[in-house]
Formats: sequence, structure tokens, C-alpha cells
Amino acid sequence: MVDILYERHIKSELDLALESARIVNLIGPRQIGKTTLVRGMLGNGHFVSFDDENVLAAIEADPQGQMQILIMSANGEPIIIDEVQRSKKIALTIKRVVDADRRMGQFLLTGSSNVFVSADVLNSLAGRVQTLKMLPLSSAEIDDAGPCLILDWAKESGELNALPPCRSISKIEVIDRIIRGGYPEIRHLSERSRQRRYREYIDTIVDRDVADVMKIRLPDSMRRLINQLAVRTGNEPNMTDLGDKVGLTRQVVGEYVDILERLSLVIRLPAWTSGEAGRDIKQAKCHLIDTGITAALRGLAAGDFALGKDQTPLGALFKTYVFTELLKCISLQRDEWRLYHWRDRRGREVDVVAESGNLVVGFEMKASSTVTRADFDNFDVFKSGPAAKWDFLGLVIYTGDQVLAFGDRQFAIPVSIFSSFPKATTQS
Repeated sequence: MVDILYERHIKSELDLALESARIVNLIGPRQIGKTTLVRGMLGNGHFVSFDDENVLAAIEADPQGQMQILIMSANGEPIIIDEVQRSKKIALTIKRVVDADRRMGQFLLTGSSNVFVSADVLNSLAGRVQTLKMLPLSSAEIDDAGPCLILDWAKESGELNALPPCRSISKIEVIDRIIRGGYPEIRHLSERSRQRRYREYIDTIVDRDVADVMKIRLPDSMRRLINQLAVRTGNEPNMTDLGDKVGLTRQVVGEYVDILERLSLVIRLPAWTSGEAGRDIKQAKCHLIDTGITAALRGLAAGDFALGKDQTPLGALFKTYVFTELLKCISLQRDEWRLYHWRDRRGREVDVVAESGNLVVGFEMKASSTVTRADFDNFDVFKSGPAAKWDFLGLVIYTGDQVLAFGDRQFAIPVSIFSSFPKATTQS
């Protein structure tokens, strides 16, 4: 099979970052295409990978000396360091270089976690480093469409006639895309091979990437924890209950989840509050970053969601799928947005709340090809209660094929909207 080279939307951000920062730090999960992207962008840069044990050993033994060799070899071009998180000494070494040289775009670093996490290093590098996060493929990238600008649309118009026509994608195709996930080298494999590769991928994360962040005593417990988080994706995890199931204390579970978040395998979605809604739930939700991994860990295949089968697992996968689609396009909007969830003590909730300025956009996910007015009930509670002082727009994302209006700035929109914006709308 010929490899497909996807056009990644983060490239435009990366180009700008190289013009405005001495160090550009591109972080994201392993095997999502970071190396392919940076090597394709910078054909003249000097590339080195710390996955090469010899190179890593040399850097750790003599970071200053090896850095001088890299600088001479680069001859003024950017130095590209792949899997940079594997070195414990590189951050301070790079800091010394950029302190003495003010040129932009000197270093382009890629890794599964941020090497600049030390408070001392962060403070001393203020204004010198820009960190970008790259995630698995979005639907728009898979379909060779423009980035989804649905939040720009919500802020600038909110009118249905301003939305692009939604692509025609059947529910079966949506399920297939959810099950395949967004890892470029894995998603095209056959079902059995794909599930095996995703499970092996988790083993690699635990055995290598986790150790780069923190030495853990119980790697098997970490694997069991990831499996449990896959079952609970899109939910508010009970750390005590998780600890009981995987044989860890509540505190250690929290530490392990922190590690997985640093590695971009798990994303925590914080709770939204207006500042006055004292009875709202404050617990964050946890989503695995990729539905392909989630499905593989749960042993779910597309056939498990055929007519007559239990659709409950699909609901959770669909929520995570839509949330991660929003996450992948949020940095490409013109304005700054933050994502949250909302739930009150009576269990009424909004799956995702996007906030920018005085506008909040609520997203409810429904893994069904039909939608009714009852699917908007929680929006009514939310906008008349905790969000009463905010401008509000409510969207139910579903697997149907029609854009529908349900009154008072509330709409049902097909999930295909995430790959329906044309390339012409891409920001320069």
C-alpha cells in the first residue's frame, strides 16, 4: 500500500512560529506525523533524532560539545531535534544557545511531551519559545478539506445560510471513521491488524514515553488504567473507583493521569462555571485523544454497531470523536476559544461548552441520524440558568444529513460539518 501524505493544517501555525520565536516546540502523541511534517517543511534544516540511542548517549555525555557540532553542521539553518523529550539535559543547553543568539527559528523540536516544564527554564525562556500541539488527523485533513471554522461561524454570524453545505457521509461511514482513528500509518490497516497496532502503540507509550516523563513502579497498573479510561472516555472519572480497579491509590491514579495528559494520550475537559453557579459540578471529564485507540482497547469493531446491536458504547465514542474534532480545529479559529463541559447536580449537562468573550456555544452529541426538540432541553436549562448573562448558541451534532433549525439560535448539524469547510476559507 502506498503511504498517503496528508496536508496538516498546523503547518500554517508552524510557519508563523518559526518567524516569531527562536525555539519552536511541536508536541503531540507519538506516530501522528510530527517528523514527516517537519522534515517536509525544512528540507535544508539539520535533522537529528534522539530515538537514535547513540546520538542520545552522546548528547547526555557532553551536551555542550554535541550542540556545537550540531550548530556547525546546520550552517545557519534550523536544527530539527526529533523525540527531544528523551534527553534530560537538552533544555538548558538550548537555552544557553538562544540566550547568545537572537535569530528566529533556530530550533524546531518535536516530542511527545514538553521538555520545557521546569519553572526555572520556563521563566528564563519567556518570549523565546513557542509551543504548538499537534494531534491525530482531523476529518478535514483526511478528506483534504479546509479546517473546520464552525466557531468562527458561531461568533461572526450564527446564521444557517452562512454555513458551507455539509458533505454527504452516511452513519456507517461515520462509525468506520471513528473506529479507524486518526493515526496516519494505522488507520488504513485491516481491522485485526489495526487493533493490534493500536494496542502495541499503548505498550510503546507505557514502556518508553512514560519513562521519559517519570519513572513509574507499576507499568502494568498504568496499562490497566489506560484500559479503564478507554471504557470511561467522555466521563468524569472517580479516582478512588479507578484505583480500586487497577490496584493503585487515589493519589497515584491522579499522578498517572497527569502523565498521560502530558503525553497527549488523555485530555481533561474542565467544568464550566459562570462564577455564580455554585451548585454546578466541578469535576473534569477525561477523553482519550483518539477514538481508534479507544475502540481497539475496548475490542470494538464497526460490526458491533450494526442494526439491533447495543448502541451504548457508540454514544461515548461519538462524544469523544466530536470533542477531539473541536480540539483539533480550535487553534485555527480567528479568536481565542476555551472548551469546557457543564453538568448540574440533577444530571442535566452540556457535552462541550466553547467560550470566547461573552459568547458560549453549547455542543450536544447524538450518535443517531434523527433529532427531536427534546435533544435541546439541556440547552434551555443552561442558557436560562448559569449562562443567562451570556450570549448563547446551541448545536446538536448528529449523524443525519440535514441542517435543521429548532428556534432561538439552536440548530442540529450533521457531524460531516467538520470536513465541509472549503480550503478557500483557510486563514493566511
